[in-house]
Amino acid sequence: MATPMLRWCCPGRRWIFAGIGGGSRHGRGVPTGSTSSGKRGQSSVAQQPLITAQKPRKGEREWAAVVGLEIHAQIASNSKLFSGSQVDFAAPPNSLVSFFDASLPGTLPVLNRRCVEAAVMTGLALDCHINRKSLFDRKHYFYADLPAGYQITQQRLPIAVNGSLAYSVCVGQRWSQMVTRTVGVKQIQLEQDSGKSLHDNLRSQTLIDLNRAGVGLLEVVLEPDMSCGEEAAAAIRELQLILQALGTSQANMAEGQLRVDANISVHHPGEPLGVRTEVKNLNSARFLAKAIDYEIQRQISELENGGKILNETRSFDYKLGCTVPMRDKEGKQDYRFMPEPNLPPLLLYDSGSLPTGADPQQVIDIDQLREQLPELPRVTREKLVRQYGMRPEHSFALLNEVGLLEFFQNVMKETRAEPKKVTSWVLNTFLGFLKQQNLAVSESPVTPSALAELLDLLDRKAISSSAAKQVFEELWRSKGKTPAQMVAEKQLELMQDAEALELLCRSTLETHPQVVTDVKKGNPRAINKLIGLVRRATLGRADPTVIKEVLERQLSS
Repeated sequence: MATPMLRWCCPGRRWIFAGIGGGSRHGRGVPTGSTSSGKRGQSSVAQQPLITAQKPRKGEREWAAVVGLEIHAQIASNSKLFSGSQVDFAAPPNSLVSFFDASLPGTLPVLNRRCVEAAVMTGLALDCHINRKSLFDRKHYFYADLPAGYQITQQRLPIAVNGSLAYSVCVGQRWSQMVTRTVGVKQIQLEQDSGKSLHDNLRSQTLIDLNRAGVGLLEVVLEPDMSCGEEAAAAIRELQLILQALGTSQANMAEGQLRVDANISVHHPGEPLGVRTEVKNLNSARFLAKAIDYEIQRQISELENGGKILNETRSFDYKLGCTVPMRDKEGKQDYRFMPEPNLPPLLLYDSGSLPTGADPQQVIDIDQLREQLPELPRVTREKLVRQYGMRPEHSFALLNEVGLLEFFQNVMKETRAEPKKVTSWVLNTFLGFLKQQNLAVSESPVTPSALAELLDLLDRKAISSSAAKQVFEELWRSKGKTPAQMVAEKQLELMQDAEALELLCRSTLETHPQVVTDVKKGNPRAINKLIGLVRRATLGRADPTVIKEVLERQLSS
């Protein structure tokens, strides 16, 4: 069989499988994957680019891809889940490790109230049922960065179950073709993070950093309701925004605060579900999409060539753009789950069931947390579109960059410029400079007040668009001066002397007779050349629209 290639056709949940010089196969997505095992076949998947889907040929069978996600979000808390150790991403190795984190004998866990509140708020935001009683369990496995030999988690009765996450995905080339989809949230549970293993290949040794050991995690388990990488990436981006809006997690994937495991399987519709593989520890939405789509392609190719899919754990090599085996799951690992003997059941209350005379610091009121929920990203986007008349894609862009929406709103408070113009400047000019310098919004040298003042100058036609961009660049490079001061120093004000502009335009027409002839012959580019000549003569201080009006009047006279 020819080397296979595949193109993602997620919006219609159809997979088209094609060989170079060969046939094609495609499929529709339906729910979950089996965990049954099989022998590993020899894969013939080459690392090929994705190509345009072909129409199915008669007699060819469709493939269905099934994707489920497990997300681990680090809770935004000053201390760990069961100890008072500080949480700091940049701290020196093993500098934030308590006796409990190191699992010294005789140490006991003390549950962090903040982590419980974060789990409840996340559950409420995702329309979950909050269990009034949840339990903690020990999950046993050996690894060097897990000092106790077990992880405290919530396997039997998690804190929240049966929710949903709505996300938007584009089904075509245009944003107007965006649709909203929903993925089920199976459960949300509290658990400890492990430490970090640092592999030193040069010295053939592994170093252990326990700073992360015991940090509180929210594990969010999504139902296998998705069928491609783009859907999964869109769902993760939306969850990331929700966590950040709630303040329950900073959800910075680059710092490991949000890690995703993807479970993927393929099968023919109407047949039993396929064997699933798990791709572990994906730390960016882009890599998540690439890993899932590659794994779907690999599995289809394997089965098309007579091989079998092994129930295994894989990782994504972002340099090669492919998944690679880590370990197989042929023999199911026995985690020997058991109730955590040192932690009683976690009891939550609502306003109607609060114990009389209870210490507010010792109980958690679900209704009180529900009242504290902030506006969620979906609602914010709808308000932006309605309030400012902006396009849906612009509302997404404002929320996708941390701090950008607040910056935009602060500019809007201080400027008379139209929302459309402010949106354009924030998303194109301002965000473009940030990306160029690899800066966060909070690190910008240009303040909302400075941009608002600049846009006011532009709005009242005191300066031209090109002059405004020149002033913005100067604002970016140097601090201490206002846009108005820069305009005055560089003499960038638009010409207000109409008579002087008339003379300049007439002089330009007289000195460039050939261009004038071209204009009269109907050459549309010739008038632009004249406008450019006049602007050059005014050092860019004349409005191109006004110049064009003067030139057209003089040419017709």
